[in-house]
Amino acid sequence: MTMKAAANWFEALPRDRLLGEFSLWSADLANLEREIARVDPHVDIYHADVADGRFAPSFLFFPDQLSRIRKLTFRPIHVHLMVEGDIVLSQIRQFAEAGADLISIHPENGAVTPQAIALIRELGPKAGVVLRLETPVETIRPLVADIDFVTLLGTAIGVKGQGLSEAACPRLIEAAAILKAQGRGDVVLAADGGIRDNTVPLLREAGAQTVVLGSLAFNDPDLVGRIAWLRAL
Repeated sequence: MTMKAAANWFEALPRDRLLGEFSLWSADLANLEREIARVDPHVDIYHADVADGRFAPSFLFFPDQLSRIRKLTFRPIHVHLMVEGDIVLSQIRQFAEAGADLISIHPENGAVTPQAIALIRELGPKAGVVLRLETPVETIRPLVADIDFVTLLGTAIGVKGQGLSEAACPRLIEAAAILKAQGRGDVVLAADGGIRDNTVPLLREAGAQTVVLGSLAFNDPDLVGRIAWLRAL
């Protein structure tokens, strides 16, 4: 049986606390079903990175994999497409069919970006954009009217274990100001990369509404305590 997130999952997201977006890349991939069962009670959103080895240096998650994950949880699944523009539309179709509830693409893909966002919305998932660390935050301004999620990378794309850039917090503040200026307080602002116990409070203060948790969640021996800490920020 394929599970699905509730139809109103996005509207039902708590807005009075920091959300925990669990990155499946940091799970024990050889025991993914067991990992999902273990963390599922604490998850607000699952985060599935998809990488083609070109746009980002890794090869990560594919549609068949996601369709199997979809059968294990009712939690919403956020697919982050780190792929080149020539395949982004086909990837959107495949991951929407596989059960993604939210699909985010990179405006760095260029001219295909508006078409990609429109396709996501047409197929049913919520639409988001993700900016590389080096991409000006102003890039989101013409897209804000048509998206539900903005994610800012705080490290170089597709590489684990990096420290948070000094630019990450000022970029969040800038993005929050753009969203506010366009009356889009409903858009969720996310921080991804460099998520550590000493950086999460800084990101939250800068305006992050959700953080993409890797080892901070999956490797914590006291996950209950970790999530309580997160939600209290």
